[in-house]
Amino acid sequence: MHALLGIIYHSLGGVASGSFYMPFNKVKGWAWESFWIVGGLFSWLIVPPIAAYLTIPGFFDIILASSSQIFALTFTLGLCWGIGGLTYGLGVRYLGMSLGNSVVLGFCSAFGAIVPSIYYNINPTAGKVSFTDMLASSGGQLVLVGVVVCLVGIALCGYAGMLKEGELSEEDQKKSVAEFSLVKGLVIAILSGILSSFFNFGIEAGKTMAESAALLPDYLFEGSSHLFQNNVSFVVILWGGLTTNLIWTTILSLKNKSYKDFGNKSTPIRNNILFSALAGTTWFLQFFFYGMGESKLGNGASSWILHMSTIILTANMWGIYRNEWKGVAPKTKWTITIGIAVIIVSVVIVGLGNAM
Repeated sequence: MHALLGIIYHSLGGVASGSFYMPFNKVKGWAWESFWIVGGLFSWLIVPPIAAYLTIPGFFDIILASSSQIFALTFTLGLCWGIGGLTYGLGVRYLGMSLGNSVVLGFCSAFGAIVPSIYYNINPTAGKVSFTDMLASSGGQLVLVGVVVCLVGIALCGYAGMLKEGELSEEDQKKSVAEFSLVKGLVIAILSGILSSFFNFGIEAGKTMAESAALLPDYLFEGSSHLFQNNVSFVVILWGGLTTNLIWTTILSLKNKSYKDFGNKSTPIRNNILFSALAGTTWFLQFFFYGMGESKLGNGASSWILHMSTIILTANMWGIYRNEWKGVAPKTKWTITIGIAVIIVSVVIVGLGNAM
């Protein structure tokens, strides 16, 4: 039952993550940085502490009581992840829901499985698996095989994008993805995938805060403190993400003078704020449910892999809905389909390796 609930929670989180960008498509007349930071304020500043307060009322005391080293490491990893989250939005902006998510999340799945082990190779910690341990074990070797398979899937998706770019006119490309740019999108998506994986390690870094939350008396129902324990560390990680995104969007707003969007009465300001808020809230729900799933499965790395595979599937369903591959040759459709399938297979391989 614990495993089944964990899978259900991760699936809900994956659907939320794979769907969150859709409300942004309803925003009219605003620059990307304008709606991104409005959504981000809900994702990283407003909703997380509300969720933490409703589930773990003493969450802030736990954060204050944590050591400066743990807080700094968790926050710093949030900063790194914030760059990945920032460039994720750009990757989807230039590649579309289907191709953008496949590339970003493929890299995110792969590096999310190996980045923590590399860190523990440099800084050995009792009970933690290092990269050397991975090389010496059959499970670790299987994880690395999965990473290679993932890169093959990403290459196939990239090739499908190249075929699409060659087959469709610029006008047809922009019907489904308004700012389609393959080269720019792939570079950004690769960077995003690598840095986005740091969220998984941020969860591990802040594990002592989560464990302290799990020891508190249950507030909502029996077992609720254990179920929602990760909401505490999420607050700190997302503070890091907010810092990165706020700095960059402020720079863009000043450079492009897009701060004027918020007072531009020729645009539907109220609707734009509502859709951005909906996108941001939906985005946070991915980790709200992720934390619940991880508390049931008890394996951060395997939870991460399951989460990523659900997002890839959901995002590609939205890509089909938005006709992002409409009008391309059958070969191109088969290429992107096989690429996505290979990425999902790699996720399964990495999950099995982590379980071993």
